Amino acid sequence: MRRAAITAVGGYLPERSLTNADLEKLVDTSDEWIVERTGIRERRILPRGKGTGHMATMAAQEALAKRGISAEEIDLLIVATVTPDHPFPATANTVAAQLGARKAWGFDLEAACSGFLYALSIAADSIAVGRVDKALVIGSDKMSSIIDYRDRATCVIFGDGAGAVLLEPTEEEVGIMDYLHQADGKGCAFLHMKGGGSLLPASIRTVRNRLHYVYQEGRQVFKHAINQMAEISEALMRKNGLTPADIAFFVPHQANRRIIEAVAQRLGFPLEKVMINIDRYGNTTAGTIPLCLYDYEKQLKKGDNLILSTFGGGFTWGALWLRWAY
Repeated sequence: MRRAAITAVGGYLPERSLTNADLEKLVDTSDEWIVERTGIRERRILPRGKGTGHMATMAAQEALAKRGISAEEIDLLIVATVTPDHPFPATANTVAAQLGARKAWGFDLEAACSGFLYALSIAADSIAVGRVDKALVIGSDKMSSIIDYRDRATCVIFGDGAGAVLLEPTEEEVGIMDYLHQADGKGCAFLHMKGGGSLLPASIRTVRNRLHYVYQEGRQVFKHAINQMAEISEALMRKNGLTPADIAFFVPHQANRRIIEAVAQRLGFPLEKVMINIDRYGNTTAGTIPLCLYDYEKQLKKGDNLILSTFGGGFTWGALWLRWAY
C-alpha cells in the first residue's frame, strides 16, 4: 500500500525574543502570571518588512537541504497560515517561486491552529493515490502582525515561527497511517478576527475600533480545546487499536501548557511522552506541530508511533496517527 512518509523536517524561528519581562513593560502583567496561566516564558518576533512567506521559505529550504533534493522535484506545496503575506496571491505561490519549485502547484490552507494537520492530511492523500510524488507542507504564521499588544489576554500567548515537512511515497509500514478531523462554525464567536475580510474590509472605522487583531474568549477556548483534542485523539487511537503504551510521543498543538497537560492526562500519556516547546516559542498557530517535530527529531527513530492533535479557532480540530519513517 502506497503511503506518504515524512522524510525531512525544517524549522525557522526569528532571532528576536520577546520575553515575559518585556511584556511587563507593555501591559499590566507579570512573568509569574504568564507562566502560571500559559507556561510561556518567551516568544519569537519577526521584524517588520518580513512576512509569513519568508519564514516558510527558510523552513522549507532546511527540509530540502536535509534530504538533499532540489526544489524542482517538488510537485505540491501547501502553506497553512492565518497570516498570509497578501490576500492574494497565495503565500504558497510566492514560497514556491522563492524556493525555485517550478513544477509545483500549491495553495494556502486556512484552518487556524489546525491548518498544518489539515494540510498534512490533504498532501498525504494526494501522494497515497499517486497524484503527487513529493510534497512540502508548511505551517507558518507571523502572529505578531495581528496581535494587539494592549490586550494582555492575547499578547502573552502568541509568537512567530514556521515548520516544514517533506513528504514522499513509501510502501513500508510507516508514514501517515490515519487521521480524523472535525469543525464547528459555532465556535467562531469565541476566537476570531473581525476586520480585514470581505464582511468588514479595512476602513478608518475598523482600524480605530481595533478590529484587525485576534479576539479570544479564553475560558471557552480552554474548555473546548481540552474536550475536543482529547475526544478526537482517543477516537483515532480506539479506531486503530492503539493504547498509550504503543505511542512513542504525543504531539499536541502548543496553545497553553495547562491545556497540553490536561489532554495528556485524559489520554493517559505521561509528560515525558509529550512534545512541549511552548515555553520558548509561545503559540505559533499553524507552526506549532511541525516545530515540535523539528525540535524532537533527534529523539525519534524509525517505526515510532506518534499521535498529533490540534485545536483551532473557528472551531477546528483533529488528530493524526503518524509512524516515523527514519
